Amino acid sequence: MSRDRSPAEQQIADLLHTARKSLRLSVAFLSRLDGTTQHLEVVDTSVPFLFQEGYQQRQEATLCQAILDRKLPQVIPDLKDHPAAMALPAARMPRLRSYVSVPVTLSDGSLYGTFCAAGLTTDKNLTQRDKALMDVLASAAAVIIEPEVRSQERREEISGRLDPLIAAGGPTVVLQPIVSLATGSRVGAEALSRFPGDWGLPPDVCFAEAHSIGAGHRLEVLALERAAALLDRVEGYVSMNVSPATLLTPECGELLGRLPLDRILLELSEHDQVEDYAALTAVLAPLREDGLRLAIDDVGAGFSSLRHIVVTAPDVIKVDRSIVAGLDADPVLAKLVASLADFAHGCDVQVVAEGVETVAEHAVLRELGVDYGQGWHYGRPGPPEALAATAAPRIPAPRREPTATADV
Repeated sequence: MSRDRSPAEQQIADLLHTARKSLRLSVAFLSRLDGTTQHLEVVDTSVPFLFQEGYQQRQEATLCQAILDRKLPQVIPDLKDHPAAMALPAARMPRLRSYVSVPVTLSDGSLYGTFCAAGLTTDKNLTQRDKALMDVLASAAAVIIEPEVRSQERREEISGRLDPLIAAGGPTVVLQPIVSLATGSRVGAEALSRFPGDWGLPPDVCFAEAHSIGAGHRLEVLALERAAALLDRVEGYVSMNVSPATLLTPECGELLGRLPLDRILLELSEHDQVEDYAALTAVLAPLREDGLRLAIDDVGAGFSSLRHIVVTAPDVIKVDRSIVAGLDADPVLAKLVASLADFAHGCDVQVVAEGVETVAEHAVLRELGVDYGQGWHYGRPGPPEALAATAAPRIPAPRREPTATADV
């Protein structure tokens, strides 16, 4: 009896069944060739006790390899006509006597394996027409196989980069100052993860890749640990990022449980979907009772932030840089930020503007009532020592309406 098949494997099985029935042979199978071993991945057979999915054999000793090496023809009505075939194990067990094999080639020209049909008796009716049918079916199989092959290659590539980084303790963490817009004084800093430059990928993509291969929670917790290690080296609070799903893991809870929570602002991104707000609230409640403050990050960049805010009742919202950049010259953006600030203050929530890069942006944000700012205007991300060395930004005086003078 066959194991449970994936939808793709079932599609392959249907193609194999077509091949076996059309050629009136005992078995049809898809094999994967990895250079040393032949793996029977999907099998359609009338004699299951002889042909089983998952069976492996040395690639060099297979009929498929001999055919690929052109030592044998692709269509063999009678193996006994070919001494090279009779010398192979398949001629003795399971005593194959007729065989058709065609390559399964992916879109880049690489060989995946073979699409084969075989019989336990000779079959003089096997012809090149049968090979043509097998070629068509093998091409269809390649189309079905390729997405999973590429996905596996992608997983292996990501894992090859991430595994050494995780083993070394996670990403490098730098700090970027967060300042009061009213005074220019630094009140805290955000911990930002940095990955090897030769990856050429921003941090959010690196974390997303890690999650795609099941390593995301571990990577996030390591980043939190690296950020927590900087607490003793800086004054003020440290803002740390975590996804809602990672926050729900025991590993994250254990880490937060041993930190000075009154010095931590925990940021939840609005890009990350929350599957269970009740569970999230339950995890956050005791942490917030012990002093943890909660921020919703990237507000204004998508559609879920308002729900995050309403349900989690954060202490801080961080306005996304996409609606901060250039707001001094864009009244629509300025109005949007003003509305977010009014909304937040009405809920007793503080507002941090991200991505502030110019004096003009700072001035408008201050006039709009935004509480704090973060961005290159105040300091670039760097080691803890750079926070103290960062010069205080020039704080322009707020614009005032001209005062009317009375006639004397």
